[in-house]
Amino acid sequence: MAFKKEVLEIIEPRDVFVGNPKAAVTLEEFGEYESEACAKANEIVKKLLHDYDGKIRFNFRHFPLTKVHQRALKAGEAAVATAQEGKFWEMHNILFANRKNLGTTSLKLHSKEAGVSSKRFLDDLVNATFGWQVQGDLKEGIDRGVKDVPTFFVNGERVNKPTYDELKKAIDAALRKTKKKSPVKQRA
Repeated sequence: MAFKKEVLEIIEPRDVFVGNPKAAVTLEEFGEYESEACAKANEIVKKLLHDYDGKIRFNFRHFPLTKVHQRALKAGEAAVATAQEGKFWEMHNILFANRKNLGTTSLKLHSKEAGVSSKRFLDDLVNATFGWQVQGDLKEGIDRGVKDVPTFFVNGERVNKPTYDELKKAIDAALRKTKKKSPVKQRA
């Protein structure tokens, strides 16, 4: 009796963006869902996406501080699981809105609210199916010098203070750099 192999193409966190997917400027955050500072930063990011509509894209990377926030890892896994159905950003915002309710049962309810239809969601969560992706983000963050959350990068350059003004300054500088690099059209 032959078994049919199921090939699953996994959507990784580094491949999930909101905003203009072709934007020359990428705002990247290493964060987690239990942190109050990350919840506040999420509101700043929403404002930046609005203010720079079409000019930037945003990528959230998972960096759970599990010694302080025991449920942050599972919440990150839940977000990655919902990304498989194209519902990452819905779940991302729901998790921040419910950051004090991130137990496994709550995560399943949050996934339904986000529009996830997979019957495997709870199994994937219990079996840590996407845990390796969250761990991959954590390792990359450590390799890039991340020690706390939220930590932001604009086009790979670290932003020291996660305030609206500092992030805006970094985005404006990155936009100026991209304009300098674009070729000047000559008239015929």
